[in-house]
Amino acid sequence: MSILELLLTAIGLSMDAFAVAVCHGLSMQKVGCKKALIVGLYFGFFQAAMPLIGYLVGSQFSDMIVNIDHWITFVLLALIGAKMIIGSFKEEGCPDRECPVETCADRECPEGKRPDSEEASLKPAKMLTLALATSIDALAVGVSFAFLQVRIIPAVSFIGIITLVLSMVGVKIGNVFGTKFKSKAELAGGVILLLIGLKILLEHTGVITL
Repeated sequence: MSILELLLTAIGLSMDAFAVAVCHGLSMQKVGCKKALIVGLYFGFFQAAMPLIGYLVGSQFSDMIVNIDHWITFVLLALIGAKMIIGSFKEEGCPDRECPVETCADRECPEGKRPDSEEASLKPAKMLTLALATSIDALAVGVSFAFLQVRIIPAVSFIGIITLVLSMVGVKIGNVFGTKFKSKAELAGGVILLLIGLKILLEHTGVITL
């Protein structure tokens, strides 16, 4: 896997975390570097750890299925990409988020304020749950890395850093613009992963040579 493919994969994987980070930005009155970094570290760590686990699991079977590994990689990336694309067409909004501290009509916020919503949104129990939920797909990608014989430590470090940065950006975007870019990010991430999976399949079947 080339550096460009790894970069695109990292961006694609991070889009789920980015979308959830946008929702987090909605529940904060003001977003500083510290709060954005906390969100980014949670998502970045889990997004790096899950592919590593998947890689270790996939490595146990890679030699047995070497003849069909490209098909497995394609299916895994295609399923994840399709899931993100379908999710991007669902209704905008963050149904599971806390109510923002400032009422905003275009985000369909109920009347009233919750002064404790900002602190609640960064509680470890909630952040761990969200970070785990958004990184499950990366587990399957880690399995595909084993089949592709990717250098896993640099790869997962790269994914973690990209996710951290984009999650921090997502928090700020959500705080300023609401969910305007949430579905677009999910759509872009899904398309990227789907195309990378297709490229890998076509290369291994000899249809294209790049």
